[in-house]
Order: sequence, then structure tokens, then C-alpha cells
Amino acid sequence: MPHRRLLGVVLAGTLALQGCAAVIIAGAAGTAAAIDDRRTLGSQIDDNAIEIKAVGRLRERKDIWDHSRISISSVNGTLLLVGQAPTAHLRNEISRVVEGIPSVKTVHNEVKVGTPISLTTQSNDAWITTKVKADLIGDKEVNGNQVKVVTENSEVYLLGLLTKQEASKATEIARNVTGVKQVVRVFEYTSK
Repeated sequence: MPHRRLLGVVLAGTLALQGCAAVIIAGAAGTAAAIDDRRTLGSQIDDNAIEIKAVGRLRERKDIWDHSRISISSVNGTLLLVGQAPTAHLRNEISRVVEGIPSVKTVHNEVKVGTPISLTTQSNDAWITTKVKADLIGDKEVNGNQVKVVTENSEVYLLGLLTKQEASKATEIARNVTGVKQVVRVFEYTSK
């Protein structure tokens, strides 16, 4: 009996350590991506704050939050909203609620009028995002860490600070991923 308990403790400890390793690896990857980002550290912090404030403001509006499905992404003050809202009025309200957030330069409201997408569709979107991101990271002409990929109902949105040449290449890569219906560019262009 004591051997089984010891085995259980060792197994639990091993699993816990594997979790720690995953967290350490993910943290290191996140740090590397942050260092490789063309945005300033201040802009990266602002983008994180924009996303948090946008969620907070939308959650305060129960008429919006309880009846809509909204995903929020910000890159260099460009705020992208995707998802579904039951009416055109609520879709427009979503933009109005987030427009006054400090550091927001532009709001791209790509929320569609309709019912929220299914969990199966959301899972497929996550898979498409993973494939697009992997192809971007594997490409020699585009730094995949410069491109944020958001997929909603098989439509891929690309955000980031890129040159026009990098943006064209990133768009071409995303368009050639199986399952992608459309690619929407939400880039800010830079000369370097």
C-alpha cells in the first residue's frame, strides 16, 4: 500500500513539473516575441490595456455582453473587433463603447449581425489560426512574430506593423492555408 501512495506522489509531481516546464517555455517564447516586436514596449503595454479596458466596458453593457460574442485584439492602437451581435444596433453600439478608450487610434468593427458561432466553428478557427501562424513563422520573408492572426468563422484577420512587401507575403501565406475563406488585412505599414 505505501508503494502505491509513493507512486501516486511521484506521478503527481512529475505531471506538475511538466506543467511548470510548459509555463516556463511559454513564458520564454512570449518574452522572445515581445523583444522581436516592432512596437515599443510602451505600445505593447498600451495594447494589452486597450484589450482589458474594451472587455471591461463591454461587460458593463449587459445588453451587449449577454447577447453577443466578441473577440478583441489591439496592435499599436488599432483595435479589431470580431464576433457576432444579434442586431445592427448592438453591433454599432459595440464600436461606440470602445472608441473612447485612451490610446485607441482606429476601431475596425468586423462584428457580424447574427447568432454566435458554434463551439465546433470556434475550434476550427483556432486550428486555422495555428496553421496560419505556423506557416508565417516558417517563412523566411516574413517574421511571424510581427503578425497577429485572428480567425473568426474561417475568415483570417492579419494585424501588425509590416512593410508592404511583408504584408503581401503574409496575406499570400494565409490565403493558401486550407480552410481559410477570406483574408482581411488590418496592417499598419512601416518602412522597415
